[in-house]
Amino acid sequence: RALHDTYYVVAHFHYVLSLGAVFAIFAAWYYWYPKMFGIMYNETLANAHFWITFVGVNLIFFPQHFLGLAGMPRRYIDYPDAYALWNMVSSIGYYITFAGLLVFLYTLFEASRKKRIAPANPWGDGATTLEWTLPSPPPFHQFETLPRIGASADH
Repeated sequence: RALHDTYYVVAHFHYVLSLGAVFAIFAAWYYWYPKMFGIMYNETLANAHFWITFVGVNLIFFPQHFLGLAGMPRRYIDYPDAYALWNMVSSIGYYITFAGLLVFLYTLFEASRKKRIAPANPWGDGATTLEWTLPSPPPFHQFETLPRIGASADH
């Protein structure tokens, strides 16, 4: 039995393309936020955002594999009641994911209100490139002479 034009395709597509990109974008946002704005976010809230979103999106898309394996077609307006359970689980996953998005927005709001000053390099030994040697946020025209980049970590 072919899985073409079933919800299996929808689930697989969103797992591979969408979620990979979305979590990479969130990771980059959290990584660069202190450097861009000079303030730190609450790591507990950021971790809560990740886990709530992770659980939510998996509840959205993992059941869709089962729907596709059961033969549920995509691009239909109405479906038989046999698919109701996994569609309900998928819908609940959406609400959980939306709650995760609200946590993300609150994390940004809380960081802007508390204004915890970010160090030049909050990531320590994990970030050794040139931009992390500057204060956060970096000043304009930060180098009077261009730095020489060598093999050592001393820029």
